[in-house]
Amino acid sequence: MISATMNQTSAGAGQGAESGFSYSRAFFEELVDTAIKHAKKLGATNAGAEASEGSGLSVSVRKGELENVERNRDKSLGVTVYVGQRRGNASTSDFSKAAIEQTVQAAYDIARFTAEDPVAGLPDEDDIATDHPDLDLFYPWAVTSEEAAKMAIEAERAAFATDKRITNSEGAGVSAQQSHFFSAHTHGFRGGYASSRHSLSVAPIAGKGAGMQRDHWYSSMRSAKDLASPEAVGRYAAERALSRLKSRKIATCEVPVLFESPLAAGLLGGFVQAVSGGALYRKATFLLDSLGKPVFPKHIDIVEDPFIRGGKGSSPFDDEGVRVRARKVVKAGRLEGYFLTTYSARKLGMKTTGNAGGSHNLSLTSRLTQPGDDLQAMLKKLGTGLFVIELMGQGVNYVTGDYSRGASGFWVENGQIAYPVDEITIAGNLRDMFAGITAVGADAYNYGAKTTGSLLINRMKVAGS
Repeated sequence: MISATMNQTSAGAGQGAESGFSYSRAFFEELVDTAIKHAKKLGATNAGAEASEGSGLSVSVRKGELENVERNRDKSLGVTVYVGQRRGNASTSDFSKAAIEQTVQAAYDIARFTAEDPVAGLPDEDDIATDHPDLDLFYPWAVTSEEAAKMAIEAERAAFATDKRITNSEGAGVSAQQSHFFSAHTHGFRGGYASSRHSLSVAPIAGKGAGMQRDHWYSSMRSAKDLASPEAVGRYAAERALSRLKSRKIATCEVPVLFESPLAAGLLGGFVQAVSGGALYRKATFLLDSLGKPVFPKHIDIVEDPFIRGGKGSSPFDDEGVRVRARKVVKAGRLEGYFLTTYSARKLGMKTTGNAGGSHNLSLTSRLTQPGDDLQAMLKKLGTGLFVIELMGQGVNYVTGDYSRGASGFWVENGQIAYPVDEITIAGNLRDMFAGITAVGADAYNYGAKTTGSLLINRMKVAGS
């Protein structure tokens, strides 16, 4: 079955300055300036606006047959208006002058009738980013649906060709996405840029009947030229599924746990959430008042660098137009900085860290890691315990730090994988887990805006049969 969907609006004025887009940077600047000018005319104390456009292609196949082709083209103008310390915002996908004025009026009316907030407002002028380096974030990919389908089919075919025990597939897909925006506000910020993200994925199934096992793999890059080959993605996904055949349960125990590097990146994401402004000022985090205190062992460092060229978390400024900077968030295990927006910083009596929109290219490393600490070396460090490659469920309580997730992986004995395991639960507390990191692998993996090797935690509860 083939389905196709499209959400596309006529390009109108301002055609084509950025490759593959319907609207130019200059056209977006005019829209934003028009919106801000109208807000001031209505009596707004301050105002900001952002115009954006995104377009893309997503193709999925299953068992060699095309399943879905979807093209998307979206556009938006968002307006934020301040009347004193009262805030209102509204948005529209209609770029006509009348629609812009109606949207500004709606934001203004919301601001007039909302409650005052003593910390509401645009960023301070001395926090505004004035230098906007080109970080090499935009690589448009003019791939056709036929070419994308061919790549996906090749990846799936490679998975099937790996071993005759690959019996089925949940499909393969290719996605090509690009966007650009321009933003400005009355405290002097003006800026915008284009970016892209492309991916290839496949999810094969190994075995038959009740013994079937599924796994997947993908490659995601800003430039399509940097994607792994369809053959490599398909083969590795198949090898992962095959490795899980004949999984068994294990008895309940308390053992060291090694998290595969993509899952370790998820733990790093949990740390970010726990020390982000919203959780901190609401007092909804187990790491409240942890600034300057040890959170990790002394061998752990976490660095944030927004300026990595082509990085998935790179940006010359944050979502508020605030200056970003490279910094050590954790130094020798000690928490050196939170992740704050202008609003959350004011609530806490602090300064913004330029993290409106999230963290920028976080990297967790250990001072104990040696170049030869690949996965095999990390299994030896694990000794006897659990190596986790998949987590299920959302059992994380960021108020208490309690952590409980369904898991699959491998039982390891004397540094060697003994057999695959599934239908287990791992549990602990994030505070203890962070403090209990004994080693970080040299097998660094970039998962979105976070990079880390596999993580070895000294002890966790494993609930089995």
